[in-house]
Amino acid sequence: MKKYSHAIVRIPCREMIHGLTTANLGKPDYDKALVQHQAYSDALKRCGLEVLVLNPDNRYPDSTFVEDTALLTTRGAIITNPGAPSRKGEIDEMQTVLGQYFKDVKKIQAPGTLDAGDVLMAESHFYIGLSSRTNFEGAKQLIQILTQLGFSASTIPVHEGLHLKSGVAYLNHHYLVINSDFLAEPRFQQYSLIKVINQENYAANCLWINDYVLVVSGFPKTKEAIEKAGFETVELDVSEFRKLDGGLSCLSLRF
Repeated sequence: MKKYSHAIVRIPCREMIHGLTTANLGKPDYDKALVQHQAYSDALKRCGLEVLVLNPDNRYPDSTFVEDTALLTTRGAIITNPGAPSRKGEIDEMQTVLGQYFKDVKKIQAPGTLDAGDVLMAESHFYIGLSSRTNFEGAKQLIQILTQLGFSASTIPVHEGLHLKSGVAYLNHHYLVINSDFLAEPRFQQYSLIKVINQENYAANCLWINDYVLVVSGFPKTKEAIEKAGFETVELDVSEFRKLDGGLSCLSLRF
């Protein structure tokens, strides 16, 4: 995979305590979330990225999860159409921001819906999760755009978890970190699989950035398995974002 040089993040807004969730882990602690988000941004910089930090947007409780608003590739950007009605307005500012970096910005149109948390890039192929947030029409539009850009793409059913990347992450060198929700998927058998034990399912949402893999703190078996495969890890606490079904990949756009 080509190395990343930039990232975009958004500081959590106070309204995040009212964000969408199925986690049943209680409301986030806003002050703690701010500290965790700063540590996350610092980790991105440690990985060699120039980080653009967007201001909080109280209109959208889930707006810190910027990954869902766009898919960024080496050949162009695609603005999504988030599946949750309360998040659709988040794409407007992101389209303006991305116009500073990308000449070619495509867009998913209704009735297609797409959260980029459902899009897993594995080198030049993109797996698109069909979930409660990403429908077939959204996936169909994305496949057409990616094909025009010279990539290949295919769909994967998401039966458990919010997004495809809730249960599987692509690391460099043909490795997948994968939990039990996707372990039986035939198309993933071509990769070297780093299997996440059931008790650590949440840890499957890790994030490869250049020479590092960001991992969630508190899941030692997954961290050990990733390191055994030859990757250097950076451990981060994202407990307050987990309460909103969020993880490490959700909090940034990398390109």
